[in-house]
Amino acid sequence: MVRSSSLNGDSSASHRRTPSRTVTLGHIQPQAPSCRTVYCNDRDSNMPVRFKGNSISTTKYNVFTFLPKGLFEQFRRIANIYFLGISCLSLTPISPVSPITNVAPLSMVLLVSLIKEAFEDWKRFQNDMSINNSTVEILQGQQWVPIPWRKLQVGDIVKIKQDAFFPADILFLSSTNPDGICYVETANLDGETNLKIRKALERTWDYLVPEKASEFKGEIQCEQPNNSLYTFTGNLVVQKQTLPLSPDQLLLRGCSLRNTEYIVGAVVFTGHETKVMMNAMNAPSKRSTLEKKLDKLIITIFCVLLTMCLIGAIGCSIVTDREDLYLGLQKSDWEYHNRLAIGFFTFFTLITLFSSIIPISLYVSIEMIKFIQSTQFINRDLNMYHAETNTPALARTSNLNEELGQVEYIFSDKTGTLTRNLMEFFKCSIGGISYGCGVTEIERGIAQRNGLKVHEEERSTGAIREKGFNFDDPRLMRGAWRNEPDPDLCKELFRCLAICHTVLPEGDESPEKIVYQAASPDEAALVTAAKNFGFFFYRRTPTTVYVRESHVEKMGKIQDVAYEILNVLEFNSTRKRQSVVCRYPDGRLVLYCKGADNVIFERLADGMDDVRKVTREHLEHFGSSGLRTLCLAYRDLDPETYNSWNEKFIQAKSALRDREKKLDEVFACNLINNDMKQFIISSETDAIREAEERGDQVEIARVIKEEVKKELRKSLEEAQLYMHTVAGPKLALVIDGKCLMYALDPSLRVTLLSLSLNCTSVVCCRVSPLQKAQVTSLVRKGAKKITLSIGDGANDVSMIQAAHVGIGISGMEGMQAVMASDFAIAQFRFLTDLLLVHGRWSYLRICKVVMYFFYKNLTFTLTQFWFTFRTGFSGQRFYDDWFQSLYNVFFTALPVIVLGLFEKDVSASLSKRYPELYREGIRNSFFKWRVVAVWATSAVYQSLVCYLFVTTSSFGAINSSGKIFGLWDVSTLVFTCLVIAVNVRILLMSNSITRWHYITVGGSILAWLVFAFVYCGITTSRDRNENVYFVIYVLMSTFYFYFTLLLIPAVSLLGDFIYQWVERWFYPYDYQIVQEIHRHESDASKADHLEIENELTPQEARSYAISQLPRELSKHTGFAFDSPGYESFFASQLGVYAPQKAWDVARRASMRSRPKVPKK
Repeated sequence: MVRSSSLNGDSSASHRRTPSRTVTLGHIQPQAPSCRTVYCNDRDSNMPVRFKGNSISTTKYNVFTFLPKGLFEQFRRIANIYFLGISCLSLTPISPVSPITNVAPLSMVLLVSLIKEAFEDWKRFQNDMSINNSTVEILQGQQWVPIPWRKLQVGDIVKIKQDAFFPADILFLSSTNPDGICYVETANLDGETNLKIRKALERTWDYLVPEKASEFKGEIQCEQPNNSLYTFTGNLVVQKQTLPLSPDQLLLRGCSLRNTEYIVGAVVFTGHETKVMMNAMNAPSKRSTLEKKLDKLIITIFCVLLTMCLIGAIGCSIVTDREDLYLGLQKSDWEYHNRLAIGFFTFFTLITLFSSIIPISLYVSIEMIKFIQSTQFINRDLNMYHAETNTPALARTSNLNEELGQVEYIFSDKTGTLTRNLMEFFKCSIGGISYGCGVTEIERGIAQRNGLKVHEEERSTGAIREKGFNFDDPRLMRGAWRNEPDPDLCKELFRCLAICHTVLPEGDESPEKIVYQAASPDEAALVTAAKNFGFFFYRRTPTTVYVRESHVEKMGKIQDVAYEILNVLEFNSTRKRQSVVCRYPDGRLVLYCKGADNVIFERLADGMDDVRKVTREHLEHFGSSGLRTLCLAYRDLDPETYNSWNEKFIQAKSALRDREKKLDEVFACNLINNDMKQFIISSETDAIREAEERGDQVEIARVIKEEVKKELRKSLEEAQLYMHTVAGPKLALVIDGKCLMYALDPSLRVTLLSLSLNCTSVVCCRVSPLQKAQVTSLVRKGAKKITLSIGDGANDVSMIQAAHVGIGISGMEGMQAVMASDFAIAQFRFLTDLLLVHGRWSYLRICKVVMYFFYKNLTFTLTQFWFTFRTGFSGQRFYDDWFQSLYNVFFTALPVIVLGLFEKDVSASLSKRYPELYREGIRNSFFKWRVVAVWATSAVYQSLVCYLFVTTSSFGAINSSGKIFGLWDVSTLVFTCLVIAVNVRILLMSNSITRWHYITVGGSILAWLVFAFVYCGITTSRDRNENVYFVIYVLMSTFYFYFTLLLIPAVSLLGDFIYQWVERWFYPYDYQIVQEIHRHESDASKADHLEIENELTPQEARSYAISQLPRELSKHTGFAFDSPGYESFFASQLGVYAPQKAWDVARRASMRSRPKVPKK
């Protein structure tokens, strides 16, 4: 009726309109803006519309945009803009240095960075080409012809074989399966490996073979391309018959065909217009937080540079105003009479002279370090390699390595990501009796945290272990259930497992070779459990389920039983249960049901309160052990009751139009520790139900918003009250998607954020991909903390891209999330190694690299600054141009790269054993302004030592020919001392020293000496090295040179040595404490001690734990200094309260370490 009225419109209005004309080109009509018309199997008709091709591109650049866009990315960095300005200044006459000094390093840095960008984009291009060149069969004439995916066009008829991926969004026409159905795996979309059923229209079932398919000339009228994965509206016009289309007939690109020999379909959307590609947003250009803070540091250094130049400019104005004849100024010179002009030109002269204070090679060195960390360390870590799927970890970007060491909030997709979509039958409760002897990983973890020893029962002889079944209890296995108090109830449970499902069996009808294809991993595990209990489901037809039952009538007897399936009530979010009505061979009618505990319990018969109570206790125990719970029940039906119900069921089924999605907060709460105080904000309240019953959408929205606002404020007040208590419970927030939509309103967003930050865990149920991204952005921008998102499907892409760091789960769960992520791992558990090991190490390494670059360049530039005081601030250079140019890129470059690659404060095992160490990254302990000030003080001290000691002592020094040292003799000697000091400083700041440290440090010093020998030994008319000609030979001919090289670096490093000693002794970092604990241990961690038994009282357990804390200093074995007692840190790791004693430091300072002598 609605369609008819909309077409007729208002007749009176139509008479007043100007008549319109429709131009017909064959049978092609102009495309309506809100509708797409596709002519199947007719490329000529689709040609004028110019649909997009099926080729995809995920690259960041192309041939034309690489250079401009790549340079734009490079000049987003403040340092590169700075050096571009310095390079331009060096081309002017006011520059005291050669232009090559600044232009050459900048060009090299940009070249290396662009090569790296080109390499990473080339990898993306190769991946795109491998996808675009995959083959698919299309119909040409009356035969199937293979073509590349990129040549596929809208309207083509395609043939997709089993296990192949769909190359585009395809309208499902026919299948080799009966009833026109096929099974689709949507792992690339939602991360779930369970199979979805798609059904073709009955009108198109016959178009299966090429001869018949060539006759198909349908017309598809559907919606325009959009990113909604779960909706599709349209019509199929076949021989003037219009058939409605739904999502059940649409096969999305990226999904794969399962359990079907092949299907035939028509292409609807191609390339970037497919739904999955419409969801793939352009990858955001992410910069690490540390890199942004580095920009602030560079701005600070630039301010220091301006201050130094300002001091020099003012000093030059004062000095030049005097009548000093040696300056060569004449009274007629304009500059002589203008102090402002003198200061102005001197200012810019000094900027070019002091430009090395900002390290030009810093960014390229960091990029090189990050790239090697990603490709050689993260990608090749065997601890993150999943052997079953042959999937290693993958760092898809190298820009965010250190960000992994500072993550404070983790956003995770719940079901598939955490459970890996793998389920095992582990325990059960039948009639109030619990079965199953295993211990879960969570139970082991709880025991270890409580210092208890876990007693695991040995698996019984002949215990069965296979995929989906990890159950062991002799009371039920091999027919022993017949001896239980209620064997009939056990039998009904096993039959329910074998009958109440939609699983499809594949392969030979034998327990060893059969393969179950299930719509969810839960169903596969339950059917596998039934098989191992002796109820083997081996065959299915549309109306019958065949089960091979063992030990039912007597032990050892096996019989095949055919159960007629009368009705199947599928599981959905509203019913929260699945039911099957079946008829036994003897005519018995039984309803089997399985579902959530709350919906099953409320439907149990009267008189079962005791069983209900005991079973609920078992469920709570199973849930606290980390198990996913499910309840099963059955009911015998009489024929009259069933017939009456079946009529109503058929009527309800035919009237059903929409599937209203409800929420299951109870299931979501299983993820939360039972000791937490839970705030549940749900749309299933009485006030909201009443508004929904009235049906006024405006009223519903108003009521929900008011309820959410009230609950948020109430929960926040209660949370703040708990936060002010000494030992309040941990807090958790559970909110459903409908309420979250209103909670994200600008007026409530701050309240939601405050409540979330006060909670230990937040669970958002049934949320859309957009809401996931909104919540992530809310915390990222509102809390200004580093966030990490991890997911396994296309519905997690927005969340992954919204966080600082995005992690995709690869392997069985598909690749859509991986393609949008920054890092990819095969399983959720690998996140421990990625964060606690690689993330923490990367943060520590990059921080040390940045601080070292800052220190060595400041030290070098300050010696030039001190020299300006002796030259009347004239801008005279202290070092040769090539010395200044090669200082960063050659003489001090390799040791810092080795530091960034191999620095390791504690081993990987200790990093995971003491997760508290990760907090150093969250607190940003190694990149604070206090740390910057310490390094700056060190630079000032070392520059003064190197400059003053050499210049003062060189006044009386003479060379072998009896002449005093000149400027270039002194500057070369100072430069040599600096190169030695800053390179040896690397060894002093390293926690782990490898052979590469010695090779690069010694090699860098040797490289300078070799360069000096060559450079000082040659001269040409075009070079400016006539000043340093033969200098190194003159210096090395004196004893003073060798004495200075030994004394000056040692004295300059003495201050750092003393500071590190004081810091490690009195103000240690957490990692230094752990080093002291385990200094006698090898890299492998010792086994955890779980010898404290339950019989100890809390006071005895505390005394025992404190007694086990380290009490003596250890022998020095590679770390710089010994440390005093750290009982408070040790105790906090073990959960024991041991306050710091005021006399600890003094007592331990008076102790001497006594090495233990091993007994012979």
